[in-house]
Amino acid sequence: MREVWRAGERFRGGDPAAGIDTRHAFSFSGFYDPDNVHFGPLTACNEEYLAPGAGFDPHPHRDLEIVSWVVEGELTHLDPATGETTVVRPGDVQRLTAGSGVHHAERNAGTKPLRFLQMWLIPAEAGGEPEYEVVRGIADGTPYALPRTDAVLHVRRLVDGERTAVPAAPWVYLHVVRGVALLGEERLTAGDAARVTDGVELAVVAEGAAELLVWELHTEPTYE
Repeated sequence: MREVWRAGERFRGGDPAAGIDTRHAFSFSGFYDPDNVHFGPLTACNEEYLAPGAGFDPHPHRDLEIVSWVVEGELTHLDPATGETTVVRPGDVQRLTAGSGVHHAERNAGTKPLRFLQMWLIPAEAGGEPEYEVVRGIADGTPYALPRTDAVLHVRRLVDGERTAVPAAPWVYLHVVRGVALLGEERLTAGDAARVTDGVELAVVAEGAAELLVWELHTEPTYE
């Protein structure tokens, strides 16, 4: 089965007055759709737009794998417990394993607009020690496997006419970061996503230069 979710169909949230504009792909905060709570273990895929100086003050999480991908600008991550800050740039993968509980803050400390994707996945088991990691300049085609759930992130940067296989997995979530990609007869543009089930082997073809994030998902969450 293939479902295409267009960028314009996302639920709009955030706090525009504070310089935060968020587009949600799944039920989130004040928006609830019982038929759109998660896809496999993926339970959030938020497109975040932060104006210079805007951000999210320290707040808690637990029992989540939080993966961030910067599209443009710079994301500053703060660990309130240690005071340590980390700057995440385009091409870097940031992972925060919330485990039994963690606080963090994220902001746009730069002078240019920030756009990034933040994706939440439900781990296979609850609890455990929190972990934080940034992989700098992840190479095209290098798989990034999460440690606490059976999920792998693939980054695909394609040139015009280039084809890439969609992983054969129980659930595959494909998000177009930039450019245009063809999935069968469907033409996907920036912000569009496709949800593929039943391990169907498909291919994506770029129409011009394109950047894709592809989640290969193997486990249904045992708790939520």
